[in-house]
Amino acid sequence: MSALRDFLKVYWPLVAVAFAGVLLALMLMDPAPPKTIRFAAGSPGGAYHAFAERYQRLLAEEGVEVELVETQGSIDNLRLLDDSEVDVGLVQGGLSTPRDEEKLRSLGGLFPEPFWVFVRQDVEAETLGDLRNLRMAVGGQGSGTRMLALELETDYGGEWVDASRLSLSGNAAATALLAGEIDAAAFAASIEASYVDWLLRSDEVRLMRFDRAPALARRHEALSDIVLLRGVVDIGLNVPAEDVPLVAPVAQLVVRKDLHPAIESLLMDAAMAIHSEGTLLAAGGQYPDPDVTDLPITDQARRYYQDGPSFLRRYFSFDVANFLERAWILAIPLLTLLFPLVRVAPPIYRWRVRRKIYVWYADLRELEDRGRAAESQETCNRVLDDLENLQAEIGAVEVPLSYTDDLYRLRSHVEFVKQLVRGRNPVAVAG
Repeated sequence: MSALRDFLKVYWPLVAVAFAGVLLALMLMDPAPPKTIRFAAGSPGGAYHAFAERYQRLLAEEGVEVELVETQGSIDNLRLLDDSEVDVGLVQGGLSTPRDEEKLRSLGGLFPEPFWVFVRQDVEAETLGDLRNLRMAVGGQGSGTRMLALELETDYGGEWVDASRLSLSGNAAATALLAGEIDAAAFAASIEASYVDWLLRSDEVRLMRFDRAPALARRHEALSDIVLLRGVVDIGLNVPAEDVPLVAPVAQLVVRKDLHPAIESLLMDAAMAIHSEGTLLAAGGQYPDPDVTDLPITDQARRYYQDGPSFLRRYFSFDVANFLERAWILAIPLLTLLFPLVRVAPPIYRWRVRRKIYVWYADLRELEDRGRAAESQETCNRVLDDLENLQAEIGAVEVPLSYTDDLYRLRSHVEFVKQLVRGRNPVAVAG
C-alpha cells in the first residue's frame, strides 16, 4: 500500500490530466446519434412505403427506431424534409429545386421508377398525346407522378382537358381503371409496386410504349430510357408479350443536411442491403449509385461509396463503433499531451523515492558536526540519543524493494557516525 501511495504521489498529476482529458473529450466530442428518426414513406401500398418498411426493419436491428410518415408522394416528401418535419425520405429524381439544395442532401440513386401509362384495351391511343381528351389519372397533388406527367404532356403539346388530369393515384387509380371508370392511368413507380404488377397481368388494360424514349431522356436530364424486356415479369405467361420502351426517373434517398453522420452510415448499410441486388429493370450492383442524383451527395455517403463501411463498423456493433469513432477524434490530442508526461513520470518517481532517503543526510551531517565539536560527555550522549532517534525514524520508512540498497546504505552511515561520536574523548578535547 505504501508503494501504491508513493506511486500516486508522483503520478497524481498524470492521473489528473488523464481524467480531465477524458471528461473534456466526452464533453466536446460529437453528440451521440438520435435513437429515433422520421421517414417520409409515401402512401401505403406503394413501392416507397414498402421500401421504407424494409429500412425500418434493418435500422431497428441496430437499435434505431424509424417512424414512418405517410405522404402523398415525392413532392410532399421534399416539403416535409425542407420543413424539418422528417429526417429522411424517398424522392423521385428531377424534382428538387435550388431551395432544396440549401437544406437537403442525397445518399444516392436507388432504383429506376418507370413512368407507366396503362390504357384500357378498348381505348384507341398509341402515344401520351392521344390521351389529352380522355379520362386519365395522373396522381395526387404533391406527387412526383403528377409533376412528371404534366412535364411530359407539355412535350406532346396540345390542349389537355381537366378530365385528363384526375388526382387518383396508386391502388385507387388502378381499381378505377380496371372498373372502366377512367380510360388511362399514369404512375411513376417501382416495378415492385403491387398495383403495377396487377395491371401488367391484367387483360383489361395494356401498357403504353414510349417509342421515343431516348429523345425524351435527352430532353429531360432526370429521365433515362429503359426497356421492359419481353417476359421479364412472368416467363410462363409471357408478361409483357413484347419489349416495351419506357422512360424512368431514378428514386433517391434524401436526408436533411444536418442529419447525424452515423445515421447516414446506417442508412447506407441498409441501402446497400436493399438495393444492390439485381432487379427486373437493373443489373446487380448498379444501385445505389451516387452519380444519378439531382442533389449533392453527403460527405459521409461519398466516403462510403469509395471505401465501404468504416473499419470499426465492420467489427463492432453500431453503438460501439459510433462511440469509438467519436472518441478517437479527441483521443489523438489527449495521447499527444500524455506522452511527455508519461516519459517524465519515472524520473520524478525515482527522485521522489530517493529524496525520502537523502533528506536525512542533512540531519546526519549536522549530528556528525555536533559530535565532532562536543566538549563534554553529556553533549556526546545527547548527539548519540539524536542519532538513535534518527535511526529509528529511518527504520520506519518504507521504500520499494529496488531502492532498499539506498536505505541500508543510509543506515550504515548512521551507524558509522555513532561509532565516530562514541570514539571521541571529550576530556582530552577540553584539555
